[in-house]
Amino acid sequence: MKLLENKKALITGAARGIGKAIAIAYAKNGADVAISDLKIDEEAEALVLELESYGVKAKAYASDASSLEAGEKLVADVLKDFGGIDILVNNAGITRDNLLMRMTEEDWDLIIKVNLKSIFNMTKAIQRSMLKQRSGSIINMSSVVGLSGNAGQSNYSASKAGLIGFTKSIAKEFGSRNIRCNAIAPGYIETAMTGKLTDEQRDAWVQTIPLRRSGKPEDVANICIFLGSELSSYVTGQVISVDGGMHM
Repeated sequence: MKLLENKKALITGAARGIGKAIAIAYAKNGADVAISDLKIDEEAEALVLELESYGVKAKAYASDASSLEAGEKLVADVLKDFGGIDILVNNAGITRDNLLMRMTEEDWDLIIKVNLKSIFNMTKAIQRSMLKQRSGSIINMSSVVGLSGNAGQSNYSASKAGLIGFTKSIAKEFGSRNIRCNAIAPGYIETAMTGKLTDEQRDAWVQTIPLRRSGKPEDVANICIFLGSELSSYVTGQVISVDGGMHM
């Protein structure tokens, strides 16, 4: 039996990068997968076809995770189309990096809205369904900089650190209903986001990693399989770093 057989998952920010890798890993392990992103383009539509090739149900939804109203509609639509949601992966996120002296109020507000408020929106939208079924796994995507901080990323680091506090609080609120809530803190993972770095920046970053290499989106997806499956049935309120040892 596959680890996620008969599970139904909703993954935000899933059109590409880490979210896409999670969606594929989930489908390979037997889960029906609903993916959402701000816009559903040809890449997202191709992903749906790939997910379906593994013999599971899949569908893509255009939705703005930073809007509570949009989050509530998304959850309602997925519940109607899939008949339930067992796993929520809050993966939507963006960056607007700059030193504080150059960072605008708009850049600060946007990052907090997209990276942190979206977690509130989606968790609030899904809580009634999970509380009623008395089960569920919520997985929130934090970052190594939410644990350590990083110069030039005060807004991003603050959003990812706030996400950790939210995760632990929800784990305590929902634990008695058999709903688990955990966070993953990826380090330097090869995605379009890290692809913006120069070769010099990339080499300098790799030198701070004990394993001396960058990670792949699949490395994060593997932890999502664990947290979404019954293998982690006694794990909640935790932050699992996937960073090659960057933060210890």
